[in-house]
Amino acid sequence: MHELTDMQNERDDRNLPIDRVGVKSLRFPVEVREKSGEVQRTVATVALAVDLPHHYKGTHMSRFVEILNSHGNCLDVRSMASLPQELLERLDARRAHVSFQFPFFRSKSAPVTKKKGLLDYEVRFEVDAEKEGGIDFVLTVIVPVTTLCPCSKAISNRGAHNQRGMVTYAIRFSEPVWIEDAVDLVERSASSELYSLLKRPDEKEVTERAYDHPVFVEDLVRNVASRSEAHGMITWYRIEAENFESIHNHNAYAVIEKRGNS
Repeated sequence: MHELTDMQNERDDRNLPIDRVGVKSLRFPVEVREKSGEVQRTVATVALAVDLPHHYKGTHMSRFVEILNSHGNCLDVRSMASLPQELLERLDARRAHVSFQFPFFRSKSAPVTKKKGLLDYEVRFEVDAEKEGGIDFVLTVIVPVTTLCPCSKAISNRGAHNQRGMVTYAIRFSEPVWIEDAVDLVERSASSELYSLLKRPDEKEVTERAYDHPVFVEDLVRNVASRSEAHGMITWYRIEAENFESIHNHNAYAVIEKRGNS
């Protein structure tokens, strides 16, 4: 076979480096270790990228997929930290980025009847590495919750409006934090956690629990932040809460972030 032209290695004269180039929306099986020690098999949506110096015309896209598949049919997230380092070496880059987002399932017992059902959460692992630096790891959990409006409760003779909300909780840590612990921290900060299976006694319990613990969207992010500050191993956080309002045609929204990494 005659030698094929390698366009990516040709020189580019526009003098414009690219911050991040690679592949995304790639689905791949992964194994996630649960706090119990069990392994959960799921499917992640993967993004792999590197920076591109100004003098290169392009990067070798096939190498991203080749490196990922070299780990076998299932990639244990514990070995994920090695992926950015491999990208740096194979693609002659200075910075590399890896992202895995996947559904994570938990079996939850209803509060009264103890009926069990699976509830899913979105989880994202992001790893950044620099050739001359260290590795940065961010864990993000996306947690659905219930919130009940304190103002509605204060001014109404009967009941109060509540809604389902979504909390996106991103953290860095000095020691590993389990996915389940991050989820629990968020759920304790809301009016009530959610369940996939509720019988009538459970529904009564959840409804009354929310009524006894009203929170604005502002309270929700502050509650999560306060628990993060007291955690001991969490060095940075970004908390975004969005309530899907039940009596408005808009959503309520709040964000709080700890500045710096420690």
